[in-house]
Amino acid sequence: MIRLDNISKHNGHRVIFIEASAALQKGEKIGLVGPNGAGKTTLFRLITGQEEPDEGHVLTDRGVTIGFFNQDVGEMAGRSAVAEVMDGAGPVAEIGTELAGLEAAMCDPERFDELETILERFGEVQARFEELGGYALEGRAREVLHGLGFSQEMMDGDVGRLSGGWKMRVALARILLMKPDVMLLDEPSNHLDLESLIWLEQFLATYDGALLMTSHDRAFMNRIINKVIEIDGGVLTSFSGDYEFYEQQRALNEKQQQAQFDRQQAMLAKEVAFIERFKARASHAAQVQSRVKKLDKIDRVEPPKRRQALSFTFPQAPRSGDAVVNLRNVDKRYGSRVIYQGLDLLIRRQERCCVLGVNGAGKSTLLKLVTGTTEPDAGTVTLGGSVKMGYFAQHAMDLLDGERTVFETLNDAFPLAGQGSLRALAGGFGFSGDDVEKSCRVLSGGEKARLVMALMLYDPPNFLVLDEPTNHLDIATKEMLIAALSDYDGTMLFVSHDRHFLAALSNRVLELGPDGLHRYDGGYTEYVARTGREAPGLHQ
Repeated sequence: MIRLDNISKHNGHRVIFIEASAALQKGEKIGLVGPNGAGKTTLFRLITGQEEPDEGHVLTDRGVTIGFFNQDVGEMAGRSAVAEVMDGAGPVAEIGTELAGLEAAMCDPERFDELETILERFGEVQARFEELGGYALEGRAREVLHGLGFSQEMMDGDVGRLSGGWKMRVALARILLMKPDVMLLDEPSNHLDLESLIWLEQFLATYDGALLMTSHDRAFMNRIINKVIEIDGGVLTSFSGDYEFYEQQRALNEKQQQAQFDRQQAMLAKEVAFIERFKARASHAAQVQSRVKKLDKIDRVEPPKRRQALSFTFPQAPRSGDAVVNLRNVDKRYGSRVIYQGLDLLIRRQERCCVLGVNGAGKSTLLKLVTGTTEPDAGTVTLGGSVKMGYFAQHAMDLLDGERTVFETLNDAFPLAGQGSLRALAGGFGFSGDDVEKSCRVLSGGEKARLVMALMLYDPPNFLVLDEPTNHLDIATKEMLIAALSDYDGTMLFVSHDRHFLAALSNRVLELGPDGLHRYDGGYTEYVARTGREAPGLHQ
């Protein structure tokens, strides 16, 4: 359906692709992977014709429809979310607009003399609209929006009043409703809660077109894709199988290439030693010349490209008392909406509680009550003895001073720390070399999240409260964070929609439902096994 044939692309002096080739066939669901800046977004832009390759060709079969979702959703305002989504449904949306125009024309007394022509055209357009499933379109649009977490009120309200994250969901719903032959999805799992994520997963698993997507959610990728295309060093490499298979295969290929490289290096060292030893002896001149020629002709094996592995080790956190936080008979409401009534909750030392609940259940409110950023209407919230708290909130990234560099931000927070230890801290969170001189204003969402975490974890609290800490993080940074937090000996209370993160770190589940708080001993994996669902309100 789509072929990339020996494409090369430069951005200034930077090489993005060198004679790279790949194909996307009908029925294939491909995960596009590679380090940040490798060229994933450029590849999407080449396929959609927004950019041209410097050399080579991007070939798309005749008549193939392409739907492209990316993070730049543009302006939306002036109509309902459901109307915005229906507008993206391709030809059926255009025919629907014409049909509405013809209906208005039939009622217009000034066009009475054209009525016969209008009626004839109305009949043709109506038949085509029906054939394309136009009358079911609004129902399908509402179904998709509901799957992505919209209430009826939000569907019918002005799309312009929605936050950026919800507008992204509207843009995604447009592509899903369109059901093109090929879907290009750049980070569709961003900004989705767990319930919407699982709904999207099921939708894409049954979608019969071709799919090319990027995602920082490995569980999401694993359940959908059947092929991986890796971008690295300007080259495209294809792997059949899911993300887990790709990781294993990549590690195996790396191991084999390293062994091949080591064998060749040993052989070359032996030949060079022979040449050095006998080059001055006339009796060995022919042998020396023969070996020099042999060395010149050998194809050199490159060592495998090693990705920079991020790693951060927690300094020992001071020990807290056994009771870390105690909520007694807590009430909380927003206007007439009751969030909590008579809530009792005790979190003990070394518990790692993940909080689950549908949109609006009060997950973030619980974290705000615990951290003291919002007050209960009634009841008490008491921190235990020697508790030192660290709170990662979504708005924390907005509080960074845009004029300060990464290094200055760390230095401001820890003026007594040595330069070496701050640079090591920055490196552990992915800011190596000149990256520490970047001003906070130009950082991406992922970079800001990493910087906020570095600030929070350098002088470690013994009670971590994390609200969606993985939202903007790529897979490598998530793995680093999971590895670091696995060794953390403090207490955790966190909200996340990343199932890999939930399963790796939780040892207790707090589920917020319409009938109150349910507690489950054991982590997220045990919760799924016990309840038969991956998220509240969903059944497997």
